[in-house]
Amino acid sequence: MTQLSLRIENANGVVLAEKSNANYVNLVYKEEYKPGDRIILSVSKADTYLVIQLDDVMNPSFVYMKEPSYTFVIPFGEKRASYNPKTFTGNIHLLKARLATEAEIKTYKNLALNEYDCHENTSCYPHAFANVETRGESVFAARNAINGNTENHSHGAWPYESWGINQNPNAELTVDFGRLVEIDKIVLYTRADFPHDNWWKSATFEFSDGASHTVAMEKSDQPHVFTINKRQVTWVKLCKLIKDETDPSPYPALTQIEIYGYEVNP
Repeated sequence: MTQLSLRIENANGVVLAEKSNANYVNLVYKEEYKPGDRIILSVSKADTYLVIQLDDVMNPSFVYMKEPSYTFVIPFGEKRASYNPKTFTGNIHLLKARLATEAEIKTYKNLALNEYDCHENTSCYPHAFANVETRGESVFAARNAINGNTENHSHGAWPYESWGINQNPNAELTVDFGRLVEIDKIVLYTRADFPHDNWWKSATFEFSDGASHTVAMEKSDQPHVFTINKRQVTWVKLCKLIKDETDPSPYPALTQIEIYGYEVNP
């Protein structure tokens, strides 16, 4: 059996609520969150597949715990803008974590999805990071591109959060899986807030095995679906983003990246 624990601490490290159990754990917290509060998810052993739901308004996510503990700081102020405004509000909250089933681990799925990713994440995978995010604002953070939200017809606060590149022609976004996976398809939802937005004519995927794959795109609000040769990788980088030069807008952006495949060592 694997021991799981959910704990809520305040900014001073004082434990406000805690629950532990074997294989699955639910935690009910009957207080309003305050700035500095954080959720700490712990497992008795690393390299464990979980399904977690850290807020009852958000969706569950299949994740890989590379380390035995993960800390998620409750967002306040500007950092809340990229989340549904109902999340983390009120005076009663239900948090859940459980071991993933064998079927969930072995099935073909979007390996890039993690609604609970954050900048500081080094343990709960997948994790997205980028070399630029527009003005450092939460609504343009890399994590937005793997949170499962494909609504791409505007920009700004939820539900229109995206990865913004601050007009940087050398912008790059990396999805780190935290372990070896086998992939064969990548889907991009580019932001389509036309005429505010520009669009990318082409992009390149670079892989941890040293290979790369360049794709062509068009002006569209539809998903761009790319089938690639099966390969085993630990990360995928989206880079060499070439925007359309005839469009006067300087603002191409990415709403979502999905990367499909299987676990290599389930």
